[in-house]
Amino acid sequence: MTEFDHIVVIAPDLASGLDHVEAQIGLRLPPGGAHPLMGTHNHLVRLGAAAFLEVIAVDPAAAPPARPRWFTLDTPPAAPRLAHWVVRTDDMAALHPRLPRASGPALPVSRGALSWLLTVPEDGALPEGGTFPSVIEWRTDPLPPRAMPDAGLDLLRLDIGHPEPARLSARLDPLFSDPRVVVAAAPAPSLAALVATPGGPKWLH
Repeated sequence: MTEFDHIVVIAPDLASGLDHVEAQIGLRLPPGGAHPLMGTHNHLVRLGAAAFLEVIAVDPAAAPPARPRWFTLDTPPAAPRLAHWVVRTDDMAALHPRLPRASGPALPVSRGALSWLLTVPEDGALPEGGTFPSVIEWRTDPLPPRAMPDAGLDLLRLDIGHPEPARLSARLDPLFSDPRVVVAAAPAPSLAALVATPGGPKWLH
């Protein structure tokens, strides 16, 4: 089984992504860092004890990557949106053969002192339109979110919409179980997160 790790907001640029999140949950995320492998950069904030929220965009100062960027960022979205989620394993080698082929290979990635494996489709696509999670194995102790300051945020619920919810659930159930994650029918893939904040629960889209 896996555990919830983080949710991902993609944006045309970091500033618009940060504005988007702040308008919805009332907090401006602090800086994270750059990902030279993918030509992106991010800001991060802790959610609960061991999870986080990420805003990510193309880094205009970075060299173009040698492969398609993750999270479809070779074609940045017209507007920021909650686009994806990531679950955590402590044994990628055992889990990876059980994942759908569309999840892609587990790539070694690093940023500063952090290193991890992350499943990334070869074409940079979001599996099932972002509704099927990527899988991460952190090779850093303690888990990175545990070292982030507590901003008083937590994930209360992640609503996942999909045109074929039964099929998506059948793929998720052997991999992941968390009562906060709810799959329901929707015309197109979608995600919405209910976040506990110091100002009360707020939805992030």
